Amino acid sequence: MNTLRLEIKDKLAIITLDRGRANPMNAEMVAGLTSTIKDIANNQDIGGVILTGKENFFSAGLDLMEVFEYDEVQSRTFWASFMHMQFVLATFRKPMVAAITGHSPAGGCVLAICCDYRVMAEGKYVIGLNEIPVGIIVPDSIFNLYAFWLGKRKAYQYLLEGKLLSVQEALADGLIDEACDAADVLAAAEKKIRGYMAFNPVTWSQSKINLRGELIAQLSADQTDTLNAMLKQWWSPETRLTLQHIIDNLKAPAKKS
Repeated sequence: MNTLRLEIKDKLAIITLDRGRANPMNAEMVAGLTSTIKDIANNQDIGGVILTGKENFFSAGLDLMEVFEYDEVQSRTFWASFMHMQFVLATFRKPMVAAITGHSPAGGCVLAICCDYRVMAEGKYVIGLNEIPVGIIVPDSIFNLYAFWLGKRKAYQYLLEGKLLSVQEALADGLIDEACDAADVLAAAEKKIRGYMAFNPVTWSQSKINLRGELIAQLSADQTDTLNAMLKQWWSPETRLTLQHIIDNLKAPAKKS
């Protein structure tokens, strides 16, 4: 796997996103993460998963510079794969904790909110879903997942604003569950997941699925119309121009302070 690292530690799988400095998500990472989670789901020797990133970045979200260059067929495949990854993560029966090591906007936030518990590094980091300012239509599956943690009112308002939350704002709103020093994030995540793993696995996993029953039903709905609308807007001249401006800014050398 070129975009992930997998470590097995006493029945615990630690998946580290490992692509560049900021872990931007491309087709390869989406496919790799989906495949890895499916494999772990069927591996009786693994009882839980920690999903983590690297210093200062959990994941910066989509790799816009690469995804922007996908042709229409590649774009449809990518977005369908991304939505499927979200479903696979959200319906994973075993314990899964996010050890958020830094910034986690957009797609990074999607990964985090699929988990059962989120520990985030303290610091000047942000987390949230800012798809609308980028020009990406928010599918109802994302809203339902966001609202599962934030409640419908805040999820609705934050999505329409494209709001990114500071660590303390995220903690206050329940988007994350714990904040600690960056050096302690992985240990805190392991402590939490070991607690989950100490319970009877059948009882715990079936209870998880029961508690997520309504969410899973929503995520299981046919997303064809939503995907078509997303792609239509993705290829609109206005969105392409917005994305090009963002990419140009990303490519520009950082200004000296």
